[in-house]
Amino acid sequence: MNLLILGSGTGIPMADRASPALVLTSMDRPVLFDIGPGTLRQLARVGISHERIGRVFITHYHPDHTADLVHFLFATRNPPVLARREPFTLVAPKGLAAFLEGLESAYCDWIRIPGHIMKLQELGTETEERRTYEGFHLVSRPTPHTVRSLAYRVTSSSSGKSFVYTGDTGFSTELAEFATGCDLLITEASFPEGREMEGHLTPSLAGRIAALAGVPRLVLTHFYPEVLGTDIVSQCRKTFHGEIVLGRDRLHITV
Repeated sequence: MNLLILGSGTGIPMADRASPALVLTSMDRPVLFDIGPGTLRQLARVGISHERIGRVFITHYHPDHTADLVHFLFATRNPPVLARREPFTLVAPKGLAAFLEGLESAYCDWIRIPGHIMKLQELGTETEERRTYEGFHLVSRPTPHTVRSLAYRVTSSSSGKSFVYTGDTGFSTELAEFATGCDLLITEASFPEGREMEGHLTPSLAGRIAALAGVPRLVLTHFYPEVLGTDIVSQCRKTFHGEIVLGRDRLHITV
């Protein structure tokens, strides 16, 4: 599986880090995980048309993970695009339909996509759920961030390789169990040691989850300016001794 980090930042605007988004490029149609502000522009920069996206998985509803959904729907609603658009699916925690209704109440027909083109799937936020899609299997589980936050575990149907993308999360031994046995863990490292925030991870807490899960590789992302001014790897190395990769925009990852 081939992954590309489109946005390694947060909701704080930075010149070199877009808001959260990750794209799985090795499927017949690319798969997005989160769609923060600027995602469509990042896709264009790496040569992926928004028209090719087959599925969008949303971890939670904070603006830095969802704001470009408006842009995505508006671009899709363009008549020439809509006329040729293959069906796509939005997958998100419970509440997706109501979330879209709220957006449509503000933007009306400008972002309203016909039902035969846009499909919706809501996943539960209390227990794990399993789905099978073309090319991969997916398991979701709740994370300690908001009441509607999910992590995703993706396993290739052909190779059996797997990765876990947590989205935003606080520390959780259950999340470590969820990631056990995966080939790659992609999680956040929002704030430095000594400046912890509830519902987020420091590098050492991210490392602790990776160590408990026994994963060989850990990719850190979702960096606030405060943590970028510190030695992220050294903090993470206190708890994790596998491979550490600092996420950056347009970083290619092979699983």
